Amino acid sequence: MLFGTPFSPIGVPCRPAKIALFDAYPIGARLAVGMDSGFWVGNFGGLQDGVALLTNAQLFSNVGTPIDGLRPVVRIPIRNITFVSQ
Repeated sequence: MLFGTPFSPIGVPCRPAKIALFDAYPIGARLAVGMDSGFWVGNFGGLQDGVALLTNAQLFSNVGTPIDGLRPVVRIPIRNITFVSQ
């Protein structure tokens, strides 16, 4: 549960609207989380210290080609997220 204004790891306030993107997804849901340079596809692991956690995640370019192999845990800063979809 979050109280007050959420902060990123470097102490800069995050907008609550971005955190709300994750409200509808249970832990373990398969998600695509977009950033400016591409998107991660993995299982939702929760929110912690201003980052979204994905497990068993893979990075893809904006055109859909894989950039890297599977990673066990990925930490994506909430301030860098442009979209979330299931």
